[in-house]
Order: sequence, then structure tokens, then C-alpha cells
Amino acid sequence: MDTGRALSLPSLGSHFQIPDLFLAPKLPARRARTALAARPLTQMEIGGLDSDGREFRNADEMWREEVGDGDHQKKSQWYNKGINYWEGVEATVDGVLGGYGHVNEADIKASEEFLNTILAERFLDAGRGRHLVTLDCGSGIGRVTKNLLIRYFNEVDLLEPVSHFLESARVNLAPENLMVSELHRAANFYCVPLQEFTPDAERYDVIWVQWCIGHLADDDFISFFKRAKVGLKPGGLFVLKENIAKTGFVLDKEDKSITRSDSYFKELFNQCGLYIYKMKDQKGFPDELFAVKMYALTTEMPRQGNKPRPKRTTNRPAIIR
Repeated sequence: MDTGRALSLPSLGSHFQIPDLFLAPKLPARRARTALAARPLTQMEIGGLDSDGREFRNADEMWREEVGDGDHQKKSQWYNKGINYWEGVEATVDGVLGGYGHVNEADIKASEEFLNTILAERFLDAGRGRHLVTLDCGSGIGRVTKNLLIRYFNEVDLLEPVSHFLESARVNLAPENLMVSELHRAANFYCVPLQEFTPDAERYDVIWVQWCIGHLADDDFISFFKRAKVGLKPGGLFVLKENIAKTGFVLDKEDKSITRSDSYFKELFNQCGLYIYKMKDQKGFPDELFAVKMYALTTEMPRQGNKPRPKRTTNRPAIIR
């Protein structure tokens, strides 16, 4: 069986230096101008590097080497290595945060502000008169659920493939360990990897995906979100919070995860049929860490305003008065 990592935190412990710009493969001088003018390079075609400093010409080259081209055994090895890495990490806040447990407060504060804005805009009375349900993907030890989600949602389901993390979450989220009313609870604990999970139809108002999607290859990223759409209630949405590379991508060889750029994410969102409703940068993290961005994603195209934009008329003769 394939296994995958749906962790609570990114590869915060990566200490290698990242160049300000990953260069795309160079074209012969005579052809460069014509080729680039015909079609700009996508982020998936822009180069990246791994934690050993090796450069890749594009994402396809990296994925072929890491997971193969239709090689199920090689892809299984990618996911197994990610699971094995996190099985060796202690089930504590500092453990799941890669030794950066002190960022927990800033992380929760920024996420709460983002969530409050979304609930206020998307649900009548910010959802207070509604039975709200969420899925915490890559829940780890229940850090985000306990500190944030369970205070706003009546039911929280947790999805985490590392068994000792999930068992710790059961303890952390037991009713006697929570400061919430009986109307709020951790409902289900799924020890399943992201790439194998399919939610119940129309169960969730919000599906929260934090610091785990980097363990999915691009094709599994797309198939996960396409399956997960079924789990959203009408008007529901995804929240994705993730590390951001400056451009291209960065591959962590140790825990088998990829940090994608903002443009890379946007290309994948497009292939998933998802639209950005709102996004915001995380503030207050140490400078040596990757930038972190929050995306609220919907399945419907955002409205462009109440009034349609007037059509532009070009090269029409004007009347001279």
C-alpha cells in the first residue's frame, strides 16, 4: 500500500541556502528570442534545486528522477521514505515543527485572523448559527485543531498517516484536555495518507491543508483536490497554508517533500479547477525559514464585481466637435 506524509509542519529544519533565482535552461542565442516570445516559460518549466545543491532544469526532470514515469514502485518508495522520516520524529509541538516550536503562536494567530475573515465573508453571521465541520489534513498531533479549529468548528476530523502522531492527537483532543463546550469535538481520526483519502460527500464547510501538500507529487496533488471537492458543502472552501519558494521549487531529499513557488501553486490550482478567493502572507517567522502563504480556494469562479466592465473599443473613429 502506498503511504504518504500528511504532516503538521513543513521542512523547517532545512538549512541549505536558496539562490534568489533559479534559472531556466538556456537556449541557443539565435533561438532564444523567438522561442520565449512564442510562449513564456511556466513555473513547472523553470529550474529548481534540491537540499544537496543539485540543480534541475525543470520540475518534470525532478519528478521523473524521484517518482518515475508511471513507476508505481518508485512512487511508493518516495512516499514510504517521507513516512519513515516522520515516524522518527517525537510527537511534540517542537518535534512536528522541526525544532521551531516557538513559531506556533505566530502561526496560530495569523491563521485565526485569516479564518475569521473567511467565515465572516462566506457564512451568514460568520457561521454562528450553523453546524460547522472541518477536516484537518496533515493534522499531526492535533496542534492546529486544538489551538484553532476546534474553537470555531463543531466537528473536526483529523487526517494523518503517521500513527504515533495521530494517537497523540487523540489524547490531546480528549474532552478533558480541551477548553471548549460540548458542542465542539474531534469527531474522526483517519490514519490515511492524502493521496489515498476520499472524503464523505458534502461533509465539510472548510478543508484545512497545512504543511503537508509538499509531500505529494504533482499528479497526486491534483487528484487529491479533485476528490476532496466532493467533500465540500455548497459554498465550502479549502484553506492551504504552505511554504513558498522564491521561484521554481526546492526538493528536500531528507523527508521527501517539495517547496513550490507561488506561481507553481497557481498553475496546479488551475489544473485542479480551483480559484483563489483570498490569500495572505504569514508574518512573524524567523528570517531563515521559507516564506509562508495562506490561500483560500473555492470551486467557483470569484465574482468580478456587481457591475460588468464596459467593453473597450479600440481604433474606433471619434467624432470631432
